[in-house]
Amino acid sequence: MHNREKAKQIVLDMVIMLALLFVDQFTKYLSITHLKGTKGIVLIKGVLELQYVENRGIAFSMFQGRKILILLMGFLVLAVVLFCLFRIPQDKKFRIVHVLFAALIAGAAGNIIDRIRFDFVVDYISFVLIHFPVFNAADCFIVVSTCILLVLFLFIYKEEDLKFLSFH
Repeated sequence: MHNREKAKQIVLDMVIMLALLFVDQFTKYLSITHLKGTKGIVLIKGVLELQYVENRGIAFSMFQGRKILILLMGFLVLAVVLFCLFRIPQDKKFRIVHVLFAALIAGAAGNIIDRIRFDFVVDYISFVLIHFPVFNAADCFIVVSTCILLVLFLFIYKEEDLKFLSFH
């Protein structure tokens, strides 16, 4: 029975990953077809705009033009998160962790797909109010899931709850 529950959870994780990956790739497709070559779309004047940007780096445009290094780091992150995902207990209190890891994987995979297809990541969400770097849905999945995981691991779960992450 335990293996059947684990298999169901993994299928659910994959459905979440694929749904979020679809959202990411579809919004990037819309960005390419409707924003590329334009001045963008103002959603909230002076606050939020949609702009097409080709990002050849990673967070905050670091490592510009270092595609192989960035891809290797991306695959390493994917491997670590997948390793952890398969080790998460099936307890009810860890369901949110499954969802957050699935979102993290979808975000990383979405940006890796862009890098392989285009040699850059398509970004399109711009908070012009604070001059924040332009980002995309995959970046949102990565940042939001990572922040929530940090809060959970630091303040909610006890040390014994996280033994599944050890190599013992």
